[in-house]
Amino acid sequence: MLDIKLIRENPDAVRDRLRQRGEGYDLAPILSLEEQRRTLEIQRTELQTRSNEIGKVIGQSIKAGADPQGDEVAALRHEGNDLKQQLSALEPAEKDLKEQLTALLLGLPNLPSETTPIGANETENVEIDRWGDDYKITHDVLPHGDIAEKLGILVTDRAVKIAQSRFIALIGAGAALERALIQFMLDRQIAAGYLEVLPPILVNSASLQATGQLPKFAEESFKCAEDDLWLAPTAEVPVTNLYRDEILDGEALPIYHCAYTPCFRREAGSYGKDTRGLIRLHQFNKVELVKIVRPETSEAEHQALLKDAQAILEALQLPYRTIELCTGDLGFGAQKCYDLEVWLPAAGTYREISSCSNFGDFQARRAGIRFREKGKKGTQFAHTLNGSGLAIGRTMAAILENYQLADGTIRVPEVLQPYLKREVL
Repeated sequence: MLDIKLIRENPDAVRDRLRQRGEGYDLAPILSLEEQRRTLEIQRTELQTRSNEIGKVIGQSIKAGADPQGDEVAALRHEGNDLKQQLSALEPAEKDLKEQLTALLLGLPNLPSETTPIGANETENVEIDRWGDDYKITHDVLPHGDIAEKLGILVTDRAVKIAQSRFIALIGAGAALERALIQFMLDRQIAAGYLEVLPPILVNSASLQATGQLPKFAEESFKCAEDDLWLAPTAEVPVTNLYRDEILDGEALPIYHCAYTPCFRREAGSYGKDTRGLIRLHQFNKVELVKIVRPETSEAEHQALLKDAQAILEALQLPYRTIELCTGDLGFGAQKCYDLEVWLPAAGTYREISSCSNFGDFQARRAGIRFREKGKKGTQFAHTLNGSGLAIGRTMAAILENYQLADGTIRVPEVLQPYLKREVL
């Protein structure tokens, strides 16, 4: 959530930064509500100050010998009671204004970082670099979904029978490969300094609002009809919310967490896209990286998080490229984001496998995550960052294509062989 003080004091600058995202955001209703709220706040403060003064005057008058039942004291008490009634009348109006203002602020996206490339859409994203040889395969390669079904390690029709379209079941070596990838990624990220978390998979509305999925993206998530609970779209949500409404000890920062969870997304708006295989499913597994850091270190922490995600692809020897998203393609809560895209030879293209985002204090304001330095009275909002380290299904898809041999078998990446106890699928 954006700082209302920033909007109030620099509306033109905020408008310009939001305009870089390519959408129109009208700040006039927010500024109007904020002016009304501040007017009521000033009025309430003045009334409260006068009410406190009357209380003191009554005490001083009685102490000086005034009759507690006399006209002078009675008049003061009458004025005090009148002020209390006025204050009581202001409370619901002030509460209503705050709720309206919060609702509008929750609908505003984060401001792009000043270093984020300006662009209208994904065609203006900037390629930072490439790693690996993405054209080394000379024989024909079947798409990962086709080879997986041919090998009998993935079934779709039976999974659809159990659930619906965009669900799959992994069988035998397919299930083992998924499990091996999860363990391998966790092992690597724990070794890199992340503390593992196994969080709840069901999250409440407050948690989704804190990380920015609600209210804007309600249609993207699955909700339990009888409870205020949703299936987590990513471990970012429960892990970040471990610290919601807390004031952390500054000495405890930075906090690094990694977590494996199943993730659930409706994939609204993607009808007809990637209907086969492992790319765009309603349920998929992912290892997520989450950081809570001081503001002054967040840029460096972002670069380090990106390298931690890249290290998984490099260990698996999977060709990839790093893309810096432009302002028009940024996610709702991100101020700066890098996408990692892995090479899929059957399609002859790169596909996103990780997004590494810096949210600044955007999520922390929504979630109330602050910290206090030792010996100081005030608090500051922390900065939050996260990234996939990595999406498991898309990693498996890349392995099934990049490690596919001419005879239709799959060579197991060397770093996974100790987990799978085999060299070929």
